[in-house]
Amino acid sequence: MHFANRLQALEKNVFADMDRAKSQAISNGQTIIDLSLGSSDLPADPEAIAQIAASLNDPTTHGYLLHHGTLKFRETVAQWYSKRFGVAVDPHTEVLTLIGSQEGTAHLPLALLDPGDFALLLDPGYPSHAGGVYLAGGQIYPMPLLSKNNFLPVFEDVPSQVLGQAKMMVLSYPHNPTSATASLTFFQDAVAFCRKHDLVLVHDFPYVDIVFEGMAQPPSILQADPSKFLSIEFFTLSKSYNMGGFRIGYAIGNAAIIQALRRVKAVVDFNQYRGILNGAIAALTGDQTTVKKTVIRFQTRRDAFVNALNAIGWPVEPPQATMYVWAKLPPPWENKSVAFCTELIAATGVAVSPGAGFGKQGEGYVRFALVHDPDILELAVEKIGQFLGRVKI
Repeated sequence: MHFANRLQALEKNVFADMDRAKSQAISNGQTIIDLSLGSSDLPADPEAIAQIAASLNDPTTHGYLLHHGTLKFRETVAQWYSKRFGVAVDPHTEVLTLIGSQEGTAHLPLALLDPGDFALLLDPGYPSHAGGVYLAGGQIYPMPLLSKNNFLPVFEDVPSQVLGQAKMMVLSYPHNPTSATASLTFFQDAVAFCRKHDLVLVHDFPYVDIVFEGMAQPPSILQADPSKFLSIEFFTLSKSYNMGGFRIGYAIGNAAIIQALRRVKAVVDFNQYRGILNGAIAALTGDQTTVKKTVIRFQTRRDAFVNALNAIGWPVEPPQATMYVWAKLPPPWENKSVAFCTELIAATGVAVSPGAGFGKQGEGYVRFALVHDPDILELAVEKIGQFLGRVKI
């Protein structure tokens, strides 16, 4: 049996390897504290749940949902965005409903790239960004994110020969996995660079709300490109409203790019169950209590976890945003992130993500997801300290 060559680029997946390591640890009797996945453990927005529940008994919600049936949701999205960022949005032509933002970022390269075209991606970066490019037959130019540059790419370092074949650039701030943030000035520079080189500018924006006290509201890419000349931005309700399992997201941006993505989407799927969209409308138009509580919970967890790491002699700066801590590995593990993670889970049951899984520049780091309350996080750090020989239990 022959499988398509495009699958070869998808064969190596360090997160699948880590999943096997977790299964092995469980079979060996370990109790797992899983800090490897960015899936919120908090309850979904109650206003959304109430609307979804009410929809179940309405038979008009039980059929296929085509694009025209998503208009009320798209109108809500446009109103929410315009109120939040001060940029007008046309719900008819500049908004697209998605089954999570990952669907959009994975499918968009099929609309933008011909085989051999380059996409400029962040390194380290979110793995599905690369997966979509590979499926489209494109090439990836990884833009290194270094601590000395505050984990921001240096656009001028992209080789001219790559730019001659490039069609798109993907950014994502606040950033997964590094938790770095970016200013409006940075995005304005990105827009100018993409206009100069005729690139579509893609911004994945799942952590729009997950920013902590003292941190300014993260800018939208469309504030730097208010005419929507070349930009598209992806949003999700997974993080702000803890609705990851409901798979509801959306794209806002240039009408031609939205239309191109819609054409790809049309041959892949219909939309979600209408009740989920009703729930999402309730979440976006509600009093935002869930968002406020979620941010406070993650900030409390961040503080407890960072303090605990520092207490065992693993120095880490508290992140300003996201639900992650990005930590440089201590000696003797500096360039052994996969080995560190697999040996850590085997010895202690604590699962974390190796930086190498996010790209070449992620090597030497690990990512911790703050998906447990402080007592569990502090227990995890105690186990890590034991593994490093710094804490006796």
